[in-house]
Amino acid sequence: MKSLFLKNGMPVAAVLLAMAGAFATTSMQSSTKADTLAIRPGYFPDSNGDCTEEEPIDCSNIQKPQLCRLNVTSGPVAYEKDDQNNCVQPLYRVVNGQ
Repeated sequence: MKSLFLKNGMPVAAVLLAMAGAFATTSMQSSTKADTLAIRPGYFPDSNGDCTEEEPIDCSNIQKPQLCRLNVTSGPVAYEKDDQNNCVQPLYRVVNGQ
């Protein structure tokens, strides 16, 4: 009886374990991908330090050596806007989709 249970139960257990591993791996890959895609709208400050409501540009919040600027390498630095419409956090240039 014991050997019959093991013969029939082990393949079922192996399949269930493999399925659980596949779902766990897929879940981990998608969460990592979500962390790396960090495109944020970049706004430019006016003379008061408030973010302008003009057309934002695509920037990234992943830290890099290049800041996000209006004309790629020159011009004003783009900032992330907070809830009070203040430009507080400088953003970084999008490189290779990040």
